Amino acid sequence: MARNKVQFQRGLSDVEFERLYGTEEKCREALFSWRWPQGFACPACGGSAHCELDKRALWQCNACRTQTSLTAGTIFAATKLDLTVWFRAMFHMTQTKQGISALELSRRLDVSYNTAWAMHHKLRQVMLERNQDKPLDGRIEMDDAYLGGERSGGKRGRGSPGKTPFVAAVETTEDGKAHRVKLRRVRRFTKKNIKKITGRIVTRGARVATDGLGSSTASPTRVARTSRLSLAPAAGPRVTLHSRPSTRCSATSRAPSLPRSDPGARSTPRAGSQSSSTASTAAMIFPP
Repeated sequence: MARNKVQFQRGLSDVEFERLYGTEEKCREALFSWRWPQGFACPACGGSAHCELDKRALWQCNACRTQTSLTAGTIFAATKLDLTVWFRAMFHMTQTKQGISALELSRRLDVSYNTAWAMHHKLRQVMLERNQDKPLDGRIEMDDAYLGGERSGGKRGRGSPGKTPFVAAVETTEDGKAHRVKLRRVRRFTKKNIKKITGRIVTRGARVATDGLGSSTASPTRVARTSRLSLAPAAGPRVTLHSRPSTRCSATSRAPSLPRSDPGARSTPRAGSQSSSTASTAAMIFPP
């Protein structure tokens, strides 16, 4: 029987996670290799010559005497939790298919709810910022969608109460396989809103396929006469739309996950750069 490749795609098993990140030492080695893939680099001067202060777990540059810790400038900075707890939190958040709440995370990690809530939000922010500045490119399928269930006795279909409208844009390969996805909430499906969102998440010159919804086109009257039209976003790229009969793209996307291979083999940010925000932390913890 044929199986859905998205549903049955391989994840990181508990056994493999324990092998890669089961101890504090393994977690520190992984974080070191992600942050300084080519060896230590001073965040102040970029020098590589250094000494380690074992008692304080610090690295000191021999040139400028700047001292830095492994977690400085990341979401792990000043944390009282072991890295094994943080790594297991990342594991649960990225490998749980239906998502995980802060309450369930606190139960699995054996930490307080407030601690789990803070970790949950920090990691979600990192995941959000990882690809925030990387617009979709190439072939893109875009569609409108609603989030929320039906309320008894209420209006059905578009505009029903309790539903949040959003735009789903999926970057695909030429043969239609999903590669990256971006979801953006909108107040209403209007031409102005669609153009504004498209300008933010789509690269100039990308090929966008829609189902011909009026708000997705520059001129709804032109759709009936031509299958190719141009959509000029309010700010950003000029996108070519290919209108076609009701193409519904899947918005299924996996969250970035911990690597299955040994951490030392991961490609990471440029050596010598120190993370100072959650965006730079994202590139380290959740390598693309």
